[in-house]
Amino acid sequence: MTADSKLVAAVRSGLAELADADRAPAMQAYMKSEMPFRGVPKPLRAILTRAVFAKHPLPDRVSFIATVLELWREAGYREERYAAIALCGERAYRQWQDPGLLPMYDELIVSGAWWDYVDELAIRRVGPILRAYRAEATPVVRRWALDTDRWRRRAAVICQVGAKHEIDHELLTTVLEANAEDPDFFLRKGIGWALRDHARVAPEWVRTFVRTHPALSALSTREALKHLG
Repeated sequence: MTADSKLVAAVRSGLAELADADRAPAMQAYMKSEMPFRGVPKPLRAILTRAVFAKHPLPDRVSFIATVLELWREAGYREERYAAIALCGERAYRQWQDPGLLPMYDELIVSGAWWDYVDELAIRRVGPILRAYRAEATPVVRRWALDTDRWRRRAAVICQVGAKHEIDHELLTTVLEANAEDPDFFLRKGIGWALRDHARVAPEWVRTFVRTHPALSALSTREALKHLG
């Protein structure tokens, strides 16, 4: 696969021009990141990436995947990986958002291994694919929910956040039950988040789930019932 080297170079040079050396250390410390930051805030990154992506359209699915992966794998700064995630969600390439991209998203989730990457990928990339291609994507999410990697499991737990009435209750139940007793903070928080979000449209379902699953941690339960009284 051949990446668009001009797009990649434009992202990197653009971020270098916008770099704020005073802001970068605090951003790195907040995110507890081993990878350094350029110090470019999200609004400026969005302006940059929109302009670069418009100037360098990708001609096909193969170059799209290759360019995302080059931005991600060769990143020297965290903002470059944010740009890769932004490219994944670019409107012009929406027609390629199908189960064939799940292996790529799986790589980004596992190698990213932190909530700022994983949450965006799970909710805004994996989630829409799941809703559009249930038969193909549901078995993948089920496997992730049982995986040894906690970030795959978190992705499985939260990927239906925002689904509202399109949610698959059977799948949600499966992934939550698979992780209910896990002591990991990010999984417990994710379970609570998934339930709290669904409580907006199905409060009685969430109350019943919490009541009938005493193995849920105090954190997950508190988060789930946060707005239900």
